[in-house]
Amino acid sequence: MKPRWPIGAGLLLSTALALALLWTPDRDPAWLAERHLRSPADLVEVDGVRLHVRVDGPADAPAVLFLHGFGASLHTWEPWAQALSADFRVVRLDLPGSGLSPPDPARDYTDARSQALIEALLDRLGIDSTHVVGHSMGGRLAWQLAAARPARVDRLVLLAPDGFASPGFEYDRAPEVPASLQLMRFALPRWVLKMGLEPAYADASVMTGPLLDRYHDLLRAPGARQAMLDRMAQAVLTDPVPRLRRIAAPTLLLWGERDAMIPVANAADYLQAIGGSRLVTLPGVGHIPQEESPAAALGPVRDFLTR
Repeated sequence: MKPRWPIGAGLLLSTALALALLWTPDRDPAWLAERHLRSPADLVEVDGVRLHVRVDGPADAPAVLFLHGFGASLHTWEPWAQALSADFRVVRLDLPGSGLSPPDPARDYTDARSQALIEALLDRLGIDSTHVVGHSMGGRLAWQLAAARPARVDRLVLLAPDGFASPGFEYDRAPEVPASLQLMRFALPRWVLKMGLEPAYADASVMTGPLLDRYHDLLRAPGARQAMLDRMAQAVLTDPVPRLRRIAAPTLLLWGERDAMIPVANAADYLQAIGGSRLVTLPGVGHIPQEESPAAALGPVRDFLTR
């Protein structure tokens, strides 16, 4: 019988070589700040957590709070923030472990903790009530805030919101994080990230070099990849209908008709559960309208907020 060790040694060597070629270390925080931080004053302490926050527009204007999706950052709203800041006090934040916000020291990424931080930030800014715009995971946080604190939410805009059960995300059960995703803590080359992001856009040409570079840079912030995995593992969904029915704020649903991540057909569940809500769909647009078609997507949002 031939010895097996050469085969085992070859596999080990191949694995080690692959990891060496794909190994993607964290970026230096100073390097990230130089490229993506507008001002050191945008890093603030909120309820024991350091957050990256941007506030634009007149202090006495109606406030609008933007909540980004999973794996994204406040930069996803940049075109909208620039367009709305003449008429609104625009507030954006990176959730802990996202963008330039460091991971939560307690590694608590539950929705309840996110809600507490969002409210603490509003209190810090002296904002009693605000319009709220949320995308995907941020949409889930947005409608949860509107359901739990109706006096704090004037109008609600949900872009392809998350919250209903889907394959791999059952109610009352923590999702399993695939081993393939666990590997991204060590290996996340730019081309692999590009493959992962492409399905989010109906028009892949929108994913330009600078856009991909920004995602890649910020996912390599110290602790960001582990924070993403922790947040995914702690995303325990419950049947949203009872809470959705409590939403009193006028609600606009905005959905790309070619959304491959959360299909536009899911809008029917929200329309049925949120009284008086209405839907605007965007032809030829995928999961991230604010990046893929910012001007066209902003039109109905601006009309809704200024009505």
